[in-house]
Amino acid sequence: MSMGKARRLMAGILILLVVAIGLFAIQLNIWLKPVPAMATQEPVIVSIPSGSSTTGIAKILAENGLVRHATVFRYYAKFRGKDQGLQAGNYLFNYGMTMDDILQKLLDGEVYRPTITVTIPEGYTVEQIAQRLETTGLVDADEFMELVKSMKPALGEVSPQQRYALEGYLFPDTYEFALDVTGEQIIERMQNRLSEVLTEDLRQRAEELNLSIHEVITLASLVEREVQVPAEREIVAGVMHNRLKKNMPLQLCASVIYALGVHKTEISTQDTLVDSPYNTYQNLGLPPGPIASPGKSAIIAVLYPADVDYLYYVVKGDGSGEHYFGRTLAEHEANINRSKQNQKNH
Repeated sequence: MSMGKARRLMAGILILLVVAIGLFAIQLNIWLKPVPAMATQEPVIVSIPSGSSTTGIAKILAENGLVRHATVFRYYAKFRGKDQGLQAGNYLFNYGMTMDDILQKLLDGEVYRPTITVTIPEGYTVEQIAQRLETTGLVDADEFMELVKSMKPALGEVSPQQRYALEGYLFPDTYEFALDVTGEQIIERMQNRLSEVLTEDLRQRAEELNLSIHEVITLASLVEREVQVPAEREIVAGVMHNRLKKNMPLQLCASVIYALGVHKTEISTQDTLVDSPYNTYQNLGLPPGPIASPGKSAIIAVLYPADVDYLYYVVKGDGSGEHYFGRTLAEHEANINRSKQNQKNH
């Protein structure tokens, strides 16, 4: 072969080699790109068995369409120094994740745990909370109530006259719990949430008013159950503060309903005679403890009540849920008559 032909052959081979390398680089770049996520594609749960090698993990990921090429993933993991310490378990992956994202999740052991989201409304009693949790399938209501009866609040006090020491201390909120959560863990989580809501500033404010945390939560629970219209929270709280200062019985329907232990929208004169420490018609001061779980707004209303001189209030009876407020007994009696008239017309 002449020198010229040899050079042309070498040049041709070199060109082919460059083209091959270029094509491989293009293909490698495609393999390295995340698998695009379609709008309709849901996240996928992938199970990585215990003892899986990087090769096995790469194969599982490729079979689930999360990476484009198992071998490329395996070598990429090695190149990035992330091929050791990949943890077994069930993982929730989204299509469109990069290889680095996938590897980091496997390294962190960020396993997927099925959860249930449950909302506990403001003003729920512990019995209602137990029923709501049972409805979602998280706990058995009776078993949860047994825990409630045996546990003490992390905050506040325990009075021997209380129906449930934890009443009021399970903060109403929206929670996400793992399916295998225990009743104890739920109670701890809800109490911790209350601790977060009761910031240092709010606790300082309680001290300024000479109120214990237990008294704050008790008052807030009464406001929560008495008020239907949010704009009236601070006013009703102001009335309660005023009556307590004057050593007047609070005379709250919500406390009587709790004392009766039944759900009622209205109480009778006979109901107000029920023998119970929770009956604020018959007993001065606060009941022995909260009657429900108050929300943050009710707590703040108690700590920052409206500056009013009202001592009485009665529901308007027109379906609005609002109240008439009075400063004197005469005003209150007139408001009661207005309420009765509204009920007849409504």
